[in-house]
Amino acid sequence: MDQQNDLMEKIVSLCKRRGFVFPGSEIYGGLANSYEYGPAGVELKKNITDAWWQFFVRSRPDMVGLDSSIILHPKVWEASGHVAGFADALIDCKSCKMRTRADHLIEEALPEMKVEGKSVEELTQIIQDRKIKCPNCGKFDWTAVRKFNLLFETHIGIVPEAQSQAYLRGETAQGIFVSFKNILDSTRVRLPFGVGQTGKSFRNEITKGNFIFRTLEFEQAEIEYFFDPKESNWQELFEQWKADMWKFVTEGLGVDKENLRWREHGDEERSFYSKRTEDLEYNFPFGFKELWGLAYRTDYDLQQHIKASGVDLSYTDPQSGKKIVPHVIEPAVGINRLMAMVLLDSYREEADRVYLALPPRLAPYKVAVFPLLANKPALVAKAKDIYQMLAPNFTTAWDDRGNVGKRYYSQDEIGTPFCVTVDFDTLGEGKDPALKDTVTVRDRDSKEQIRIKIEELKSYLTNKLI
Repeated sequence: MDQQNDLMEKIVSLCKRRGFVFPGSEIYGGLANSYEYGPAGVELKKNITDAWWQFFVRSRPDMVGLDSSIILHPKVWEASGHVAGFADALIDCKSCKMRTRADHLIEEALPEMKVEGKSVEELTQIIQDRKIKCPNCGKFDWTAVRKFNLLFETHIGIVPEAQSQAYLRGETAQGIFVSFKNILDSTRVRLPFGVGQTGKSFRNEITKGNFIFRTLEFEQAEIEYFFDPKESNWQELFEQWKADMWKFVTEGLGVDKENLRWREHGDEERSFYSKRTEDLEYNFPFGFKELWGLAYRTDYDLQQHIKASGVDLSYTDPQSGKKIVPHVIEPAVGINRLMAMVLLDSYREEADRVYLALPPRLAPYKVAVFPLLANKPALVAKAKDIYQMLAPNFTTAWDDRGNVGKRYYSQDEIGTPFCVTVDFDTLGEGKDPALKDTVTVRDRDSKEQIRIKIEELKSYLTNKLI
């Protein structure tokens, strides 16, 4: 087993063991490419989402937020081009019935070959010419490559005869475009400005998954940044967004710069309406893959919805009275991919322990509180008092299982920055009376332990967790 695959297996094991990520519907045998986020995972994912929202929305005067519906009018997806063109190229092995994406099949068999933008006919020809065998059964017996739409279909209505077809959203961006007029009418935004949104998206894709990197449902964080191309230089805006994205990942999430790179889409890969698209990629165990996309989408989306709906979605300059249909730059990222990256990048192994070196602001729990012994009521009562004191200000874990060493090991794997232990010295029953009303505070990264007065504990942790 190579080192990179070994790392992924260790992360998957840790995530289940410590309550970060569970297989979806596991008691029924699981559901491919679906996962549930456990007690630690839901906290980490929320912390990442909140960090994104704070950095890109709340801290900027040129940004507002939105929470649009998961189920939009089906004409939204027709106008956007998703119904006709939002598809993967699929292929089936006739022998073992394995279904996979044709581009992934080719790139895994022929790593030197790039197939972005190739037609289904071209993909079929490559597989035939190069005699690419099924990675599952080893046979060469494929169907022709065909297109498969990624939108999840559903129906609205309780009476079968009256049902109308609808779709779970394939991206959060279209909700922003559809709400553009309402945002203009209800706020005092002026160009250039952006609209940020986080929420679930759904893609009915056939994929090998790679844990939470690619799933059927996922959390997106997208921005549509609107501007007048005659007043703002799109290249300068594009470069500024690149800088902001890089800063958020390296400084906000604490990711090693050596594991990141930018990759620009070529003409064959870039969407026809985009003038420029770049991906910020992370070096996952399965190679450099897209983490965050940045695209200059011109005015394509608004124009499409103007044509389809007949509603004027132009912006009127309040000073000049000039009307324009704004252009947009779109930074779009999957929170699940950010989470996978953060877990991989923070994983550490030492001779006596495994720990996640998570930035404290991202850690699921900021502090854990232990009584030295769980069978001593006085220790437990004092520790619970301290837990109640800290919980309103810090996400706090309680643990009284096993010995303190095992508790440290467990909290290290979760990434908890500090552990507080209540012992007999805390009660004034130790050898040194001066230690009464103090506790032991252990630092995750250094493993150093110091005594802190209980009354100073909140201020100490506040300063450390900034």
